[in-house]
Amino acid sequence: MTMTPPADLSARVEAMFADGIGTLEAARRELPEIAAAAAAALAESLAHGGKILICGNGGSASDSLHFSSELLNKFERVRRPLAAVSLSADISALTSIANDESYDAVFSKQIEALGRDGDMLVAITTSGNSPNILQAVRAAHAANMRCVALNGKGGGELSKLLGANDIDIVAPGRSTARIQEIHGILIHAFCDLIDRQLFGDAKS
Repeated sequence: MTMTPPADLSARVEAMFADGIGTLEAARRELPEIAAAAAAALAESLAHGGKILICGNGGSASDSLHFSSELLNKFERVRRPLAAVSLSADISALTSIANDESYDAVFSKQIEALGRDGDMLVAITTSGNSPNILQAVRAAHAANMRCVALNGKGGGELSKLLGANDIDIVAPGRSTARIQEIHGILIHAFCDLIDRQLFGDAKS
């Protein structure tokens, strides 16, 4: 038996689409220039032998895995692998650091081990206030790494922590879900722009 959903549920879905479209329009007005600058910095790091370290919590952890896999494997074309590591991926490292030291150190300790001058950190957060993200940025700075933040909700403490050489992309809106949707588009934009800068326009 097929159930017809109540009209109020359909209306709620429509409202979510409308809210998403409105947030996307705001992002389209505000973010292209800074997103392009971030993609240029990431491509330059990769071109000079650097690697991209990426971190995030929860849904942002999934975004970090998504981004690293599309750099390491491919986005929309076959090309050589690019050096990218999601610091949210290694469950043994994450749980051992959290258990032995602190959850605040789960990313920073990996950066201390893996990060080098010329590498870049992409820190993904919808709030800008996650302690382990803040600690990761401090560790990246100590390793002389530049940072790109996919940020939200006004930027939080992260915006205050980032330096003049870092790039802070603050998604518009206050909804975590809408911010994550913007982050997803930005990740795809980075992948496209990195490929174009390193490998030229895709052949049709």
